Parts: sequence; structure tokens; C-alpha cells
Amino acid sequence: MNDQPILVTGAHRSGTTWVGKMLAANRSTAYISEPLNVLHRRGVFSANVKHWYQYITTENEENYLPAFHELLNYRYHLFAEIGSLHSRKDFLRMGRDLSIFVNGKLRGQRVLLKDPFAVFSAPWFAQKLNCKVVITIRHPGGFASSLKRLNWSFDFRDLLDQPMLIRDHLESDRADMESMRADDIVGQSALLWRMIYRSVHATRELFPDFKVVRHEDLSLDPVAGYKSLYESLGLTFDEQVRDTILNSSSSENPTELSKKKVHSVKLDSRANMNNWKKRLTPEEITRIRKLTEDVSHLFYSDQEWT
Repeated sequence: MNDQPILVTGAHRSGTTWVGKMLAANRSTAYISEPLNVLHRRGVFSANVKHWYQYITTENEENYLPAFHELLNYRYHLFAEIGSLHSRKDFLRMGRDLSIFVNGKLRGQRVLLKDPFAVFSAPWFAQKLNCKVVITIRHPGGFASSLKRLNWSFDFRDLLDQPMLIRDHLESDRADMESMRADDIVGQSALLWRMIYRSVHATRELFPDFKVVRHEDLSLDPVAGYKSLYESLGLTFDEQVRDTILNSSSSENPTELSKKKVHSVKLDSRANMNNWKKRLTPEEITRIRKLTEDVSHLFYSDQEWT
């Protein structure tokens, strides 16, 4: 049995939750969400995470490697979690997470980490934790429109305050990050997309076994797309998995998610693909393309902007 961990990463709002949960439809995997989220549950991951998109290399791994070894061995920190409970919702989450860890240990399930904030650190996850890596990508217009709709801004200090990340990946973007306005969500989205996927492109040149999957391709033909992904990861694609995928992407699902259910994976996948063309103004689309075109052409054709 293949017990190699799986990491699903990519920019947030790029389909990592959908991909992670569809891969977890196979009962041989245990879905664990966002240990590198700065608000992660203490029971799941014992290390402190100070920054969104925390960059991990051999130079700072001593802060994270022991905690990831514990996670991959399904060691749940019950007392740390109890000490962090503040609401009934927290208590229910503890029950959910503890159940995942216990079942994962007892059934010998493969750990499936869904964590967009690991995207810059994907090589470290592959080399140090032996992870199979899946990276999701979403059209820059789709990414920006999702953040615009949710009014989710991004503080680039989280990246600027990481000297190794700047040194290795983002020095050329320093001025753009420093000058970005706090209320310019469309501009922030385009800049963040450009930086993340320039890094992804460089990474896949060095790690050709990384699977880079486009959200749009999975949305157009979910069954075929996920079947291919299952095969590449050594997972069994059966009728239950097929039914779960079809249920998540059916044309009977909403074409737009409620803002109260931003992490739901039940959506009309085909109809959702082009929602960004209605959410963004022509001027915003032109601006996003201009800000991302030195990278976006590596993943998207001219026709996919119209």
C-alpha cells in the first residue's frame, strides 16, 4: 500500500479545497486542512505560524519539521487544543479533527494535506516529507474576481517580512508589494497571482513529477480530470469516488456560492468557470491581464481571456 503523503497546494481561492476533498473521496486518504494557516488548530499542528504563505526551507525547518512529523504520524495534541477552545464551534472542530486523526491511524490512511499556504514551500514538502505534490491553478481573472466578491484583501507584509522568501523568489516584486494600496483588492490579487505562479512555473521545471492542474480543466470534465489525477497519485478511482465528484460538480448545483459558504465544494463547475467575466469590469480585466501577462501566458491562451 502506498503511504506517501499528498500535498494539495496553490493560491487560496484556486480550487485547493475542491481538489483536496475530491481526492479524499477515496477512503484510503485522511483530509487534513491548512496546518500552515496562521489560525490553524493547535491540536492538529503544534508549531507557530507567523505569516500567511510561510516559506519553509532547510534554513528554518527546525521550527516546523518536528511538528509535521507528529502530524504525519497522526499525533493529536489534545490538551493544547482543549486550552484553545473558546466556543461550541471550536469544540465541534476538535471532535472532527480528533476523529480524522484516530481513523487515519487505525486505518493506515495516507495523509492528504490541503494547504494553499504551502505553495512556496512545495519543494521542501517533497524533499523532506516525501510528499506527492498537486498544485492547483486558476485563471487570474477567476482568482481576482473571487477575492473581489468576498472583499478579501491581502497584506503583503506577510511576504515582505520573510527575508528568505524575498531572496529566493520575490526580490523583483519588492517595489510593487511596497507600493500596493491596502484597498486595491484587484491589484493585490493580480500581483499575488503573478508571484505565486511564477514560482510554480520555476518549481515544475525542477520537479517535473509535480502535478499542476488547472481549475478550468477539472471544471469542464471533472470525472476524466480527477480519474487521471487519481491514477498519478496511486489512488483507487471507484464508483463511490465518481459519484462524489459528479455530486460536487453537477449542473443542478448553484452557479454561485453564498458568501456564507465560501468553502463549499458543491457548485455547477461549468457555469462557475466564467463567472469572473461578469464580476469584473472590462477595465479590471485589462489591468489584471497586463499585471500578470509575463506569467499567465505560460498557463492560459489569449482565447481564455475573452
